[in-house]
Amino acid sequence: MRGSTLSFPPGFKFGTSTASYQIEGAASSDGKGPSIWDAFTSRPGAIVDGSSGAQACDHYHRYREDVALMKRLGANAYRFSISWPRIQASGKGRANHKGLAFYDRLIDELLENDISPMATLYHWDLPQALEDDGGWLNRSTVDAFADYAAIVGDRFGDRVEHWVPVNEPNVVTVMGYATGMHAPGHALLFDAMPVAHHLLLAHGRAAIALRESVRGRVPSIGCANNHAPIWPASDDPADVGASKLFDAMWNGMFVAPMLLGRYPEDLYPLVEHVVQDGDMPTIRQPLDFYGVNYYNPMRIAATEEDSEMPFEFREVVGYPTTDFGWPIVPDALREWLIMLRARFRAALPPIIITESGCSFGMGPDENGVVDDQPRIDYLESHLAAVSTAIARGVDVRGYYCWSLLDNFEWSEGYTQRFGLVHVDFETQKRTPKRSFDWYADLIAEHKRAP
Repeated sequence: MRGSTLSFPPGFKFGTSTASYQIEGAASSDGKGPSIWDAFTSRPGAIVDGSSGAQACDHYHRYREDVALMKRLGANAYRFSISWPRIQASGKGRANHKGLAFYDRLIDELLENDISPMATLYHWDLPQALEDDGGWLNRSTVDAFADYAAIVGDRFGDRVEHWVPVNEPNVVTVMGYATGMHAPGHALLFDAMPVAHHLLLAHGRAAIALRESVRGRVPSIGCANNHAPIWPASDDPADVGASKLFDAMWNGMFVAPMLLGRYPEDLYPLVEHVVQDGDMPTIRQPLDFYGVNYYNPMRIAATEEDSEMPFEFREVVGYPTTDFGWPIVPDALREWLIMLRARFRAALPPIIITESGCSFGMGPDENGVVDDQPRIDYLESHLAAVSTAIARGVDVRGYYCWSLLDNFEWSEGYTQRFGLVHVDFETQKRTPKRSFDWYADLIAEHKRAP
């Protein structure tokens, strides 16, 4: 097997990741309220193929089949997200017992199959009622989120090992509120920056609530921050300066508050009007692990002085790309991991790769085989980058492949396929791909290693 050259320490977790709105379906079943993605997908032109996550992979009804696939894979860890509007239809008030019961069933099924659950509290499906009241621009949403965290911590904390309060707050801020490409669809540019502060504050408040509400075990709490090396388009000082600014916005704006309790100096003026006494210590909660979601580096150039934004994206040339058009640069993952350790050292807890994956659209051939060799190559090269970083002294303790299933890919609808398992969205038939078997072999070999 090609993956046999990869080496990982004992106890390393090999897992998969998903998100509630992308796989669950059952969008209005059993007391679930509407989310911002239910509203956003109804906008003409918002989703490439005009689809929604109303049914998605129907995981709500097929979770046992999907856990059986994880068992077959040999994965010892699974990162899923809890749908806030499934627990509290309006984001406030009494919990929906049918929503809680679904996650009880899922978590118990995982544990019965020796799969360690990692629960994400917010993977972008904000209850629409809270968005109607201002969403993440409104500080009161932070209070509601802390209450929600206490509910799920009390209910599931005896069985869930790892917790992630907020998935990719930078993507929520930029895509959801600055550019309008994701729900809720606001295009506020730099006026969206208060969203970043409120999401970070929600992370901290949820960590506190989890530690106070979980019974029977000490919760392991981390994050899942999307990070990417930011490269200048040229050696021109303007491009270098623009890339440093974007690096501060995409990376530093989120890692520095969590680990150091402060914002990058140049960006603090964008949020200082919403920062209150005690906010930064709240954000800087002790983390048991630091989650890194990695997909690709970005190349940044300066713009003209009269432009709305001081930077623009340029193509990262010279590398193969996924079907999404994203450059495949595994060495950038190694670069980021080593750089993260060098920058933060004592403040940095152990790292888990909470997401990493690629989109390739191959479907079953006439024999039912999904030959997705490019995904195998992607996984092997990125796991090799992680292995190299570990050999260089970076404490990485897990890799969660995005994703277990082909699913609803946000604004791209069903046009992009990230899964180890092919899903026919008309029949809901699951077909493990060749990459599934490759990953299973790698996991089995790791378990056999002395």
